[in-house]
Amino acid sequence: MSRTVTYSPAYTLVPTYECFNRCTYCNFRTEPLQSPWLTLPEAEKQLNFLQTQGVIEILILSGEVHPQSKRRKAWLQRIYDLCELALALGFLPHTNVGPLSFQEMAQLKEVNVSMGLMLEQLAPDLLQTVHRHAPSKVPALRLQQLEWAGELKIPFTTGLLLGIGENEGDWVETLEAIARIHSRYNHIQEVILQPHSPGNQQSWDGEVFDATKMPEVIAIARSILPDEIRLQIPPNLVAQPDILLACLEAGARDLGGIGPLDEVNPDYPHLQHQTLTEILAAAGWQLVQRLPVYPQYDKWLPQTLQTAVKNWRVNRF
Repeated sequence: MSRTVTYSPAYTLVPTYECFNRCTYCNFRTEPLQSPWLTLPEAEKQLNFLQTQGVIEILILSGEVHPQSKRRKAWLQRIYDLCELALALGFLPHTNVGPLSFQEMAQLKEVNVSMGLMLEQLAPDLLQTVHRHAPSKVPALRLQQLEWAGELKIPFTTGLLLGIGENEGDWVETLEAIARIHSRYNHIQEVILQPHSPGNQQSWDGEVFDATKMPEVIAIARSILPDEIRLQIPPNLVAQPDILLACLEAGARDLGGIGPLDEVNPDYPHLQHQTLTEILAAAGWQLVQRLPVYPQYDKWLPQTLQTAVKNWRVNRF
C-alpha cells in the first residue's frame, strides 16, 4: 500500500463574499450588495506576491449572485477574468462558486484545469432546517451540476459536509449518487469529507462533528466509491494527530488545498507545513505536492491549459 498523501499548495481568491443563500452554518457569506467585488488590479497584486511563495493552485471561491440577478453576467465575467489572470501569471485555477448553468460551466472550462461543487448532503429534510433559506442547496440542482461537469469533461471535485443534521443513511445515499454519476462520466477526481466545525459568524447552534467518527465515514466512502476517486480530508478540521493518522489508515489520501487561510472555516488555521510533514512522517507517510488536475485528465483540457499543466509537470513539478 502506498504511504503517500497529497496536497495542493493553494491560495484562495474571493470575487465576492455576498451570497443570496443563507445557510445557517455559514461563516463565509455577507448580504447581497454588502461585499465589494475583488478587482483585477487587487488580484494581480496578490498573485504577483505569490509567484515566489510556492503556490500552484488558485482557488476561485465565491458567494453566489442570484441566477436571475442583473449582475449575474458581470459576476461570472469577473470569475472568468480572475482565472485568466491567474493563468497568465503561471498559476492553475480551480473554481468553486455554487451551481452554474451548462453555458456558464462551458465558459469557465476554458480557463480552469478543474472545478468543484460540494453536494453536502442529499437529505431533503435539510431544506427545512439548515438550508431553509438556501435555494441553491436543493439536491437536484447540485446533482445536475455533477452531470453537466461529466458531459463537459470537466475534472471535478465534490464532497459531503458532515454533521449538519443528516444520518449515516444520508452519507450512503450521497456517496452512492456520486459513484453512480462517476460511473457514466469518469470525471470525479476527489470526494471531500468535511466535518462541520462551528465558527464565529454562523447562526446555527449545531455542534462540531465528532472527529472520532471520521475514520468510519472514510471507510464507508471507500467501500462505495471506485478506487480512482481520491478521498480528501481537511487537516485543519481534523487536526488531532491520532485521528488524522487514523483517517489515512482508513483510506483518505489527500489533504486538499493548503494555504494561508481557509476562507470557509476562517476560525481553523492550517498546521504549519513542517509540523504536518513531521506528524505524517512519524507514522510512515510522505506528504507530496500535486496539481489541481490529476494526470489522467490532462487531455480533457483545452490546448492552452494542457500547455500550462505540462509546463508544471515537466519543468517545475
